[in-house]
Amino acid sequence: MQFVLNKIGYTLLTIWGVITVIFMLFNILGGDPAQMMLGQNETEEQLRVINRKYGFDQPITTQYRYYLNDLSPISFHNTNREHFTYLYPNKYSAMQLLEVGNTIVVLKWPYLRESFQKNGKKVSTVIFETLPNTAVLAVSAICVALFLGILLGVISALTKDRWPDKLIQFISTMGMSVPSFFSAILFAWLFGFVLHRYTDLNMTGSLYELDDFGEHLHIRWKNLILPAVVLGIRPLAVVSQLMRNSLLEVFNQDYIRTARAKGLTNTQIIYRHALKNALNPVVTAVSGWFASMLAGAVFVEYIFGWNGLGKEIVDALNTLDLPIIMGSVLVIAILFILINIFVDIIYGWLDPRVGIRD
Repeated sequence: MQFVLNKIGYTLLTIWGVITVIFMLFNILGGDPAQMMLGQNETEEQLRVINRKYGFDQPITTQYRYYLNDLSPISFHNTNREHFTYLYPNKYSAMQLLEVGNTIVVLKWPYLRESFQKNGKKVSTVIFETLPNTAVLAVSAICVALFLGILLGVISALTKDRWPDKLIQFISTMGMSVPSFFSAILFAWLFGFVLHRYTDLNMTGSLYELDDFGEHLHIRWKNLILPAVVLGIRPLAVVSQLMRNSLLEVFNQDYIRTARAKGLTNTQIIYRHALKNALNPVVTAVSGWFASMLAGAVFVEYIFGWNGLGKEIVDALNTLDLPIIMGSVLVIAILFILINIFVDIIYGWLDPRVGIRD
């Protein structure tokens, strides 16, 4: 129980720190939000209306409290506040819990505010529409990295210091060295343009595409192949290296020598004894890579035209759409935290010595 409480406390503290950093970074160093919304044709009257509506005319500490109040599932609202008109219930749907004097306490989903450039579209709606595509891409890339990385790592460990091992080591080093955006450009040009007649793959394309009449969306799984492979190259290289080193370390354990003395083949030893114990560092690495893929997919999605959260972030940066940038970064950070906590549990299952203790 103490372990769980510590994890919950650590998670809440980390999320609060991330929220604070994001708010300070974009609101203090990001410029005037009202000018970002109106562009180059703003007037003093328009700026005054926008600042009053969204609370940009308030002190930074007051804006910070508003931001925390928006993100909190339980929020407080003053019914008599006249100088800040953009208030509940205009912001979001919520369930009123109680009313004390001039304060209303409501229960709601975290409110990420509205886009500056999409006609007031909610940021949560934008993320909800794009995050599934990014998740599909990240999961596919991790599956590619795990399957090929573990396979290559096992082959490399079994052929230690021979030519297959050296070849795999060279490929892994190259995979970790080449940036994802360069690999994306190279793969798109080579397999989507030069070899298109053989691969039938496109240089760009998303998971869903409109038909020729522009009426219905259809899934195009082939558009997933190139971005998933490109995004999976670097974690694949890391997984193969970790799997090789971990498996070689496990091979030196006493219980492996005992298994060999009993006449078990290498395949039986790996499958029954070595593989599970060798996966610990791989699981730890994959957790970090999966979470970082949600952010690292930005360039890959943009180059391949994949309509995910990464491409949405690039578009928001180009148009200075501050709420979408802040909301997307916050969602990715929270997912990163939650994934790491989940991995702690998996790690304890794989290795009882690191199990949960009260």
